[in-house]
Amino acid sequence: MDHYDSQQTNDYMQPEEDWDRDLLLDPAWEKQQRKTFTAWCNSHLRKAGTQIENIEEDFRDGLKLMLLLEVISGERLAKPERGKMRVHKISNVNKALDFIASKGVKLVSIGAEEIVDGNVKMTLGMIWTIILRFAIQDISVEETSAKEGLLLWCQRKTAPYKNVNIQNFHISWKDGLGFCALIHRHRPELIDYGKLRKDDPLTNLNTAFDVAEKYLDIPKMLDAEDIVGTARPDEKAIMTYVSSFYHAFSGAQKAETAANRICKVLAVNQENEQLMEDYEKLASDLLEWIRRTIPWLENRVPENTMHAMQQKLEDFRDYRRLHKPPKVQEKCQLEINFNTLQTKLRLSNRPAFMPSEGRMVSDINNAWGCLEQVEKGYEEWLLNEIRRLERLDHLAEKFRQKASIHEAWTDGKEVMLRQKDYETATLSEIKALLKKHEAFESDLAAHQDRVEQIAAIAQELNELDYYDSPSVNARCQKICDQWDNLGALTQKRREALERTEKLLETIDQLYLEYAKRAAPFNNWMEGAMEDLQDTFIVHTIEEIQGLTTAHEQFKATLPDADKERLAILGIHNEVSKIVQTYHVNMAGTNPYTTITPQEINGKWDHVRQLVPRRDQALTEEHARQQHNERLRKQFGAQANVIGPWIQTKMEEIGRISIEMHGTLEDQLSHLRQYEKSIVNYKPKIDQLEGDHQLIQEALIFDNKHTNYTMEHIRVGWEQLLTTIARTINEVENQILTRDAKGISQEQMSEFRASFNHFDRDHSGTLGPEEFKACLISLGYDIGNDPQGEAEFARIMSIVDPNRLGVVTFQAFIDFMSRETADTDTADQVMASFKILAGDKNYITVDELRRELPPDQAEYCIARMAPYTGPDAVPGALDYMSFSTALYGESDL
Repeated sequence: MDHYDSQQTNDYMQPEEDWDRDLLLDPAWEKQQRKTFTAWCNSHLRKAGTQIENIEEDFRDGLKLMLLLEVISGERLAKPERGKMRVHKISNVNKALDFIASKGVKLVSIGAEEIVDGNVKMTLGMIWTIILRFAIQDISVEETSAKEGLLLWCQRKTAPYKNVNIQNFHISWKDGLGFCALIHRHRPELIDYGKLRKDDPLTNLNTAFDVAEKYLDIPKMLDAEDIVGTARPDEKAIMTYVSSFYHAFSGAQKAETAANRICKVLAVNQENEQLMEDYEKLASDLLEWIRRTIPWLENRVPENTMHAMQQKLEDFRDYRRLHKPPKVQEKCQLEINFNTLQTKLRLSNRPAFMPSEGRMVSDINNAWGCLEQVEKGYEEWLLNEIRRLERLDHLAEKFRQKASIHEAWTDGKEVMLRQKDYETATLSEIKALLKKHEAFESDLAAHQDRVEQIAAIAQELNELDYYDSPSVNARCQKICDQWDNLGALTQKRREALERTEKLLETIDQLYLEYAKRAAPFNNWMEGAMEDLQDTFIVHTIEEIQGLTTAHEQFKATLPDADKERLAILGIHNEVSKIVQTYHVNMAGTNPYTTITPQEINGKWDHVRQLVPRRDQALTEEHARQQHNERLRKQFGAQANVIGPWIQTKMEEIGRISIEMHGTLEDQLSHLRQYEKSIVNYKPKIDQLEGDHQLIQEALIFDNKHTNYTMEHIRVGWEQLLTTIARTINEVENQILTRDAKGISQEQMSEFRASFNHFDRDHSGTLGPEEFKACLISLGYDIGNDPQGEAEFARIMSIVDPNRLGVVTFQAFIDFMSRETADTDTADQVMASFKILAGDKNYITVDELRRELPPDQAEYCIARMAPYTGPDAVPGALDYMSFSTALYGESDL
């Protein structure tokens, strides 16, 4: 073993040993390894006429171990010890281990003592090391070896098979299809692979193992149940089994390689012979084509016409373009095939190819050279002959071209010069016609040279006796006569255009003057019509007076406008006079404007009609604005009285609600009289509403005579009524509270004085801090410590249950009356109940009706009925029910 193999084996063995230590304890894997390794050892030991039954027992003396190594290596080991003592057994095992180590295998943690002692783990590890070294390590497939090479061999062999995907040496083999595929790939007659099913692994595995044992001499190393019944079959056992398949098929593979080598040699010989035949045929065809082509190129008989010579040239071009290129390709391919054939024969140690006589590559090159020489001479002859015929034809063609160009240019020119389009043209069109005529004159002068060239060519053709000279002379004379006529017509048309231009320029100046004055005058009339018809919206007498003043100023400009109108119409009349005098045929209207004299007169008449209408509309609107002004003043006078009156009453009510002099009854009487005086003011409000209705109907939206609107008056009036009613209600509630709680007038006055003192903004309410200061002033001990804050929060929950952040005077009175009142407490009421009840603990309904007024008695009975207990005396109310009904359970 060289250094590379040794290193590879050592590197491979180390992870296998670690894997042994971690996973060999699995009983299922240990069982599979025992069975597989035992079968593998017996497949070699039977060659020496022996076998083992128990792998860890039969190798303990080292004799069969040494014999196994001699069989699989083909080498002789040292003579074994025949003694039965332990030392003899250890010596034999050490000889075997030394032999294994001499093959470059590093044995880790495997000692002779463990093998002699029958250590199952160490014995299986040693056998696996032997299998790796002698059955797997030498496997080589596509530059991979050992385990990777064996895996790659399996993948290559099973790749075409459906449902087979070999990725490892454990679960990839569980369904048995991998084993069957290996057998079918090398011996397809042994297994009908198409009938196998992936979901029947036991059948697949048993089929593969039985066929391998019967026909391939591979002992059955595992049971199908061992593989199927394990989640992950033992990798070492599967690798050992698969390596047996590899070695069994390796001989067949060598035979296949030899057959392929022979087929390859025969295929090369057949290919060479085909190349020889192809060369002979291609060379023969190419030489025959050259033989037929050379006489055609040697023919030098000239043609009498240019057309015929051009046809010969076209045939020659077809030859160069269509016929010769494929033959050039054939000649090149012929040389390539010849060189390729000679190279293949030389590489195959075969004699060189000798073509038939006259078909050598040199013969073909000579024939091709003759062809190109003849071809070159033929092309030169064709070109010289064509040049000779071209000389005369070129001159005649030149005459025809120049004559045709001149005739095409003159076509329609006489008609164009005779037309009188200028008679109906505008000035701009006349100027355009003059520019066009000047361009024509320039073009005419430029064509003078072409006419002279045509005459010169005709003279030259006559001198050279051109066969068609009569037709050339006739055509030349016609061109010269036409040329003289065009010159006379050109001069006549110029004079007519210039005369017409002068007349139209005069008319154009008048048109322009008309347009310059008509446009602003027309705009003025349109603006005037728009202003006179414009619907005006005014809201004050000043606005209508401004419109009336502007209208009077406009009427003052009408005489000057009429003078301008007459001047504009005079310009138009002057144009009409020129047209009639010089019989000018006007093709259209004024090009500078679309405004006609009829439109000017029509709009002027319309303006004259609109002026009195505008006078009437302004007069009517002036009268309407005077009426609206009277309505504004009438409303403003009343609103300026009612508004301050409402404000004053609101302030007086505010002062009354704060000061409250006298007893509550006096205050209530005073407030009701005050309310009556306010209600008596309602007719003035109604009168103001009537004036406001008239203003709305007149569509008056502003009033400079007052800052009060009807909406302000309505809101103020409603607030006044609400405020006086609320103030009266507060006093009534205070009287009820006073009477119910027994508060004296002095106490009520003291409470009012304290409340008003801390009501800094006179809003009728106290904020939390103001209320707290008021309580402290009345003797309440509310500190800034947590206890004081908690007490104040309790009080605020009583006086401000809705958490509005303010305390009203009524809430303040209710709280103070609750704290200081002399009315009956709950204890006093319940003591009264005991007096009425006497010695018994209840009051009958009849007693209650006898002692209390009827309405209060019935109320008390109805109130207590739901609280009567199951043990109560019929027709009576007990103490507990009475207390719960009046005060709730929390007061019991």
